[in-house]
Amino acid sequence: MADLAFSTLNGYPSHNVNSVSAVDTGGSSWETGNRHQQPEWRITMRDAAPHGTYKVQALDRAFAVLDLLGESPTPLGLAQVASSLQLHKSTAHRFLMVLERHHMVERTVNGKFRLGLRLFEFGNRAIEQYDLRERAQPHLRRLVAETEETAHLCILEQGHVIYIDKIEPARSVRMITRVGASNPIYCTSVGKAMLAFLPEERAEEIIRKTKFERFTQRTISTLDALRTEIEKTRRRGYAIDDEEFEEGLRCIAVPILDAQRNPVAAVSVSGPSFRVTAAKLPAIANHLLHCVRNVSVDMGFVTPARLRRTALSA
Repeated sequence: MADLAFSTLNGYPSHNVNSVSAVDTGGSSWETGNRHQQPEWRITMRDAAPHGTYKVQALDRAFAVLDLLGESPTPLGLAQVASSLQLHKSTAHRFLMVLERHHMVERTVNGKFRLGLRLFEFGNRAIEQYDLRERAQPHLRRLVAETEETAHLCILEQGHVIYIDKIEPARSVRMITRVGASNPIYCTSVGKAMLAFLPEERAEEIIRKTKFERFTQRTISTLDALRTEIEKTRRRGYAIDDEEFEEGLRCIAVPILDAQRNPVAAVSVSGPSFRVTAAKLPAIANHLLHCVRNVSVDMGFVTPARLRRTALSA
Protein backbone atom coordinates (compact mmCIF):
# COMPACT_ATOMS: atom_id res chain seq x y z
CA MET A 1 0.00 0.00 0.00
CA ALA A 2 1.39 3.46 -0.80
CA ASP A 3 2.23 6.03 1.93
CA LEU A 4 0.30 9.23 2.68
CA ALA A 5 3.27 11.42 3.58
CA PHE A 6 2.57 14.46 5.77
CA SER A 7 5.28 16.93 6.87
CA THR A 8 4.52 18.32 10.34
CA LEU A 9 4.37 22.11 10.68
CA ASN A 10 3.04 23.96 13.74
CA GLY A 11 2.16 20.60 15.22
CA TYR A 12 -0.04 19.59 12.31
CA PRO A 13 0.79 17.76 9.12
CA SER A 14 1.02 19.90 5.99
CA HIS A 15 -0.93 19.45 2.77
CA ASN A 16 1.84 17.42 1.13
CA VAL A 17 -0.19 14.35 0.20
CA ASN A 18 1.51 11.80 -2.00
CA SER A 19 -0.14 8.47 -1.30
CA VAL A 20 -1.01 6.01 1.84
CA SER A 21 -0.05 2.96 3.96
CA ALA A 22 -2.49 1.07 6.25
CA VAL A 23 -5.72 1.86 8.16
CA ASP A 24 -7.98 1.84 11.64
CA THR A 25 -11.22 1.18 13.38
CA GLY A 26 -12.28 4.09 15.52
CA GLY A 27 -15.05 2.19 17.09
CA SER A 28 -16.71 -1.00 18.01
CA SER A 29 -18.66 -2.62 15.28
CA TRP A 30 -20.79 -1.93 12.27
CA GLU A 31 -24.25 -2.79 11.19
CA THR A 32 -26.15 -3.28 8.04
CA GLY A 33 -28.97 -0.82 7.90
CA ASN A 34 10.49 23.75 49.48
CA ARG A 35 14.00 25.04 52.51
CA HIS A 36 13.17 28.08 55.00
CA GLN A 37 10.90 27.73 57.98
CA GLN A 38 7.48 26.79 56.77
CA PRO A 39 4.38 28.81 57.66
CA GLU A 40 1.72 26.85 59.49
CA TRP A 41 -1.13 25.75 57.30
CA ARG A 42 -4.03 24.18 59.09
CA ILE A 43 -7.31 22.82 57.81
CA THR A 44 -9.84 21.58 60.31
CA MET A 45 -11.47 18.29 59.41
CA ARG A 46 -15.16 18.48 60.19
CA ASP A 47 -17.18 15.34 60.56
CA ALA A 48 -20.52 17.02 60.09
CA ALA A 49 -21.45 17.44 56.45
CA PRO A 50 -23.76 20.32 55.44
CA HIS A 51 -27.41 19.39 55.33
CA GLY A 52 -28.42 17.62 52.16
CA THR A 53 -24.90 16.60 51.11
CA TYR A 54 -23.19 13.23 50.92
CA LYS A 55 -20.02 12.56 52.89
CA VAL A 56 -17.29 10.01 52.17
CA GLN A 57 -14.58 10.53 54.78
CA ALA A 58 -11.71 9.11 52.73
CA LEU A 59 -12.54 11.35 49.78
CA ASP A 60 -13.03 14.39 52.00
CA ARG A 61 -9.61 13.81 53.56
CA ALA A 62 -7.94 13.26 50.19
CA PHE A 63 -9.37 16.56 48.93
CA ALA A 64 -8.28 18.24 52.19
CA VAL A 65 -4.71 17.09 51.45
CA LEU A 66 -4.92 18.54 47.95
CA ASP A 67 -6.42 21.79 49.27
CA LEU A 68 -3.63 22.08 51.86
CA LEU A 69 -0.87 21.54 49.31
CA GLY A 70 -2.57 23.91 46.89
CA GLU A 71 -2.77 26.69 49.48
CA SER A 72 0.82 26.28 50.68
CA PRO A 73 3.39 28.42 48.78
CA THR A 74 6.04 25.72 49.32
CA PRO A 75 6.09 21.90 49.44
CA LEU A 76 5.13 20.36 52.78
CA GLY A 77 6.60 17.45 54.72
CA LEU A 78 4.61 14.51 56.05
CA ALA A 79 4.62 15.87 59.62
CA GLN A 80 3.31 19.24 58.41
CA VAL A 81 0.49 17.62 56.47
CA ALA A 82 -0.50 15.41 59.39
CA SER A 83 -0.39 18.27 61.90
CA SER A 84 -2.27 20.70 59.68
CA LEU A 85 -5.06 18.21 59.02
CA GLN A 86 -5.04 16.81 62.57
CA LEU A 87 -4.35 13.31 61.26
CA HIS A 88 -2.08 10.55 62.52
CA LYS A 89 1.14 10.48 60.49
CA SER A 90 0.37 6.94 59.32
CA THR A 91 -3.03 8.06 58.00
CA ALA A 92 -1.60 11.12 56.26
CA HIS A 93 1.13 8.92 54.78
CA ARG A 94 -1.42 6.52 53.28
CA PHE A 95 -3.34 9.35 51.64
CA LEU A 96 -0.17 10.90 50.25
CA MET A 97 1.01 7.57 48.85
CA VAL A 98 -2.28 6.96 47.05
CA LEU A 99 -2.36 10.50 45.66
CA GLU A 100 1.26 10.15 44.57
CA ARG A 101 0.51 6.89 42.80
CA HIS A 102 -2.16 8.67 40.80
CA HIS A 103 0.18 11.62 40.08
CA MET A 104 -2.12 14.01 41.96
CA VAL A 105 0.77 14.67 44.35
CA GLU A 106 4.50 14.44 43.73
CA ARG A 107 7.53 14.29 46.02
CA THR A 108 10.43 16.75 45.80
CA VAL A 109 14.08 15.66 46.01
CA ASN A 110 14.07 16.45 49.75
CA GLY A 111 11.02 14.26 50.32
CA LYS A 112 8.36 16.94 50.67
CA PHE A 113 5.05 16.96 48.86
CA ARG A 114 3.44 19.30 46.35
CA LEU A 115 0.61 19.11 43.86
CA GLY A 116 1.22 16.81 40.91
CA LEU A 117 1.14 17.80 37.26
CA ARG A 118 -1.79 15.53 36.60
CA LEU A 119 -4.00 18.14 38.27
CA PHE A 120 -2.74 20.64 35.70
CA GLU A 121 -3.63 18.16 33.01
CA PHE A 122 -7.12 17.71 34.47
CA GLY A 123 -7.64 21.46 34.71
CA ASN A 124 -6.68 21.98 31.09
CA ARG A 125 -8.83 19.06 30.03
CA ALA A 126 -11.86 20.40 31.92
CA ILE A 127 -11.55 23.80 30.25
CA GLU A 128 -11.05 22.29 26.82
CA GLN A 129 -13.86 19.78 27.06
CA TYR A 130 -16.28 22.36 28.38
CA ASP A 131 -17.16 23.31 24.84
CA LEU A 132 -15.08 20.93 22.71
CA ARG A 133 -18.05 18.85 21.58
CA GLU A 134 -20.17 21.89 20.75
CA ARG A 135 -17.41 23.61 18.78
CA ALA A 136 -16.38 20.44 16.97
CA GLN A 137 -19.85 19.38 15.83
CA PRO A 138 -20.22 21.56 12.71
CA HIS A 139 -16.79 20.46 11.55
CA LEU A 140 -17.62 16.81 12.21
CA ARG A 141 -20.83 17.16 10.21
CA ARG A 142 -18.92 18.68 7.30
CA LEU A 143 -16.38 15.86 7.55
CA VAL A 144 -19.12 13.25 7.35
CA ALA A 145 -20.68 15.03 4.36
CA GLU A 146 -17.30 15.02 2.60
CA THR A 147 -16.35 11.40 3.33
CA GLU A 148 -19.77 9.77 3.66
CA GLU A 149 -18.40 7.75 6.60
CA THR A 150 -18.77 7.84 10.39
CA ALA A 151 -16.78 10.49 12.31
CA HIS A 152 -15.80 10.14 15.97
CA LEU A 153 -14.49 12.67 18.49
CA CYS A 154 -12.47 10.97 21.24
CA ILE A 155 -10.39 11.84 24.29
CA LEU A 156 -7.69 9.95 26.20
CA GLU A 157 -8.48 8.77 29.72
CA GLN A 158 -6.67 6.26 31.94
CA GLY A 159 -5.12 4.21 29.18
CA HIS A 160 -8.29 4.12 27.07
CA VAL A 161 -9.99 6.28 24.49
CA ILE A 162 -13.45 7.61 25.31
CA TYR A 163 -15.92 8.40 22.54
CA ILE A 164 -17.49 11.81 23.31
CA ASP A 165 -19.27 12.41 20.02
CA LYS A 166 -20.25 10.60 16.87
CA ILE A 167 -21.80 11.70 13.58
CA GLU A 168 -23.10 9.09 11.17
CA PRO A 169 -23.73 9.24 7.43
CA ALA A 170 -27.07 8.36 5.86
CA ARG A 171 -25.98 4.89 4.79
CA SER A 172 -27.42 1.47 5.31
CA VAL A 173 -24.07 -0.03 6.37
CA ARG A 174 -22.57 1.94 9.24
CA MET A 175 -20.71 1.46 12.51
CA ILE A 176 -22.31 0.60 15.83
CA THR A 177 -20.64 2.76 18.48
CA ARG A 178 -21.91 4.45 21.62
CA VAL A 179 -20.95 7.90 22.94
CA GLY A 180 -19.34 7.32 26.35
CA ALA A 181 -17.93 3.93 25.38
CA SER A 182 -14.20 3.23 25.75
CA ASN A 183 -11.73 1.18 23.74
CA PRO A 184 -7.99 0.37 24.05
CA ILE A 185 -5.38 2.84 22.83
CA TYR A 186 -3.03 0.43 21.07
CA CYS A 187 -5.46 -0.87 18.45
CA THR A 188 -7.53 2.22 17.58
CA SER A 189 -6.47 5.05 15.31
CA VAL A 190 -7.71 7.73 17.73
CA GLY A 191 -5.69 6.14 20.53
CA LYS A 192 -2.52 5.88 18.50
CA ALA A 193 -2.96 9.40 17.09
CA MET A 194 -3.06 10.92 20.59
CA LEU A 195 -0.37 8.63 21.99
CA ALA A 196 2.05 9.58 19.21
CA PHE A 197 1.84 13.30 19.99
CA LEU A 198 1.96 13.12 23.80
CA PRO A 199 5.18 14.24 25.54
CA GLU A 200 7.60 11.34 25.16
CA GLU A 201 7.75 10.54 28.90
CA ARG A 202 3.97 10.39 29.22
CA ALA A 203 3.61 8.30 26.06
CA GLU A 204 6.21 5.80 27.24
CA GLU A 205 4.45 5.52 30.60
CA ILE A 206 1.23 4.56 28.86
CA ILE A 207 3.01 2.15 26.51
CA ARG A 208 4.76 0.34 29.40
CA LYS A 209 1.43 -0.16 31.18
CA THR A 210 -0.34 -1.53 28.11
CA LYS A 211 -1.89 -4.97 28.49
CA PHE A 212 -2.38 -6.46 25.06
CA GLU A 213 -5.42 -8.39 23.97
CA ARG A 214 -5.61 -9.75 20.45
CA PHE A 215 -8.92 -8.81 18.82
CA THR A 216 -7.98 -9.81 15.26
CA GLN A 217 -4.99 -11.32 13.46
CA ARG A 218 -3.80 -7.76 12.78
CA THR A 219 -3.92 -6.50 16.40
CA ILE A 220 -0.63 -5.11 17.75
CA SER A 221 0.44 -7.47 20.52
CA THR A 222 3.96 -6.45 21.68
CA LEU A 223 5.55 -3.32 23.18
CA ASP A 224 8.15 -3.15 20.39
CA ALA A 225 5.49 -3.32 17.69
CA LEU A 226 3.48 -0.58 19.42
CA ARG A 227 6.54 1.68 19.75
CA THR A 228 7.31 1.16 16.06
CA GLU A 229 3.74 2.02 15.08
CA ILE A 230 3.73 5.14 17.28
CA GLU A 231 6.96 6.34 15.67
CA LYS A 232 5.46 5.82 12.20
CA THR A 233 2.36 7.72 13.27
CA ARG A 234 4.45 10.59 14.64
CA ARG A 235 6.42 10.88 11.38
CA ARG A 236 3.45 10.87 9.04
CA GLY A 237 1.10 12.95 11.22
CA TYR A 238 -1.87 10.62 11.35
CA ALA A 239 -2.74 7.18 12.69
CA ILE A 240 -4.27 4.21 10.95
CA ASP A 241 -5.72 0.89 12.05
CA ASP A 242 -6.01 -1.78 9.44
CA GLU A 243 -8.74 -3.94 10.92
CA GLU A 244 -6.81 -4.17 14.23
CA PHE A 245 -9.80 -3.82 16.52
CA GLU A 246 -12.43 -5.51 14.44
CA GLU A 247 -12.23 -7.35 11.16
CA GLY A 248 -13.79 -5.52 8.26
CA LEU A 249 -13.44 -2.08 9.88
CA ARG A 250 -10.91 0.57 8.93
CA CYS A 251 -10.19 4.02 10.35
CA ILE A 252 -7.79 6.93 10.03
CA ALA A 253 -7.37 9.59 12.75
CA VAL A 254 -5.65 12.93 13.36
CA PRO A 255 -5.14 14.51 16.81
CA ILE A 256 -6.49 17.91 17.86
CA LEU A 257 -3.50 19.75 19.34
CA ASP A 258 -3.63 22.59 21.88
CA ALA A 259 -1.45 25.73 21.85
CA GLN A 260 1.45 23.73 23.29
CA ARG A 261 0.94 21.10 20.57
CA ASN A 262 -0.25 18.46 23.01
CA PRO A 263 -3.20 16.28 21.99
CA VAL A 264 -6.48 17.09 23.70
CA ALA A 265 -8.61 14.85 21.50
CA ALA A 266 -8.64 13.09 18.15
CA VAL A 267 -11.04 12.86 15.23
CA SER A 268 -11.42 9.74 13.15
CA VAL A 269 -13.20 8.60 10.04
CA SER A 270 -14.28 4.97 10.15
CA GLY A 271 -16.10 2.60 7.90
CA PRO A 272 -16.23 -0.87 6.45
CA SER A 273 -13.02 -1.86 4.69
CA PHE A 274 -14.76 -2.38 1.37
CA ARG A 275 -15.60 1.35 1.35
CA VAL A 276 -12.64 2.83 3.26
CA THR A 277 -10.09 1.54 0.80
CA ALA A 278 -6.39 2.37 0.42
CA ALA A 279 -7.18 4.47 -2.64
CA LYS A 280 -9.50 6.71 -0.58
CA LEU A 281 -7.14 7.27 2.35
CA PRO A 282 -5.22 10.32 0.98
CA ALA A 283 -8.45 12.23 0.41
CA ILE A 284 -9.88 11.21 3.80
CA ALA A 285 -6.64 12.27 5.51
CA ASN A 286 -6.85 15.71 3.92
CA HIS A 287 -10.47 16.13 5.04
CA LEU A 288 -9.50 15.08 8.57
CA LEU A 289 -6.59 17.52 8.62
CA HIS A 290 -8.83 20.42 7.62
CA CYS A 291 -11.38 19.35 10.22
CA VAL A 292 -8.98 19.29 13.19
CA ARG A 293 -7.33 22.54 12.11
CA ASN A 294 -10.71 24.26 12.06
CA VAL A 295 -11.62 22.84 15.47
CA SER A 296 -8.28 24.13 16.82
CA VAL A 297 -9.05 27.60 15.49
CA ASP A 298 -12.54 27.60 17.03
CA MET A 299 -11.11 26.44 20.36
CA GLY A 300 -8.49 29.22 20.27
CA PHE A 301 -5.56 26.81 20.15
CA VAL A 302 -4.25 28.31 16.91
CA THR A 303 -5.04 31.46 14.92
CA PRO A 304 -6.20 31.54 11.30
CA ALA A 305 -3.17 33.69 10.46
CA ARG A 306 -0.87 31.02 11.83
CA LEU A 307 -2.59 28.41 9.72
CA ARG A 308 -2.17 30.58 6.61
CA ARG A 309 1.57 30.98 7.33
CA THR A 310 1.82 27.23 7.75
CA ALA A 311 0.09 26.60 4.43
CA LEU A 312 2.32 29.12 2.64
CA SER A 313 5.48 27.53 4.01
CA ALA A 314 4.39 24.00 3.17
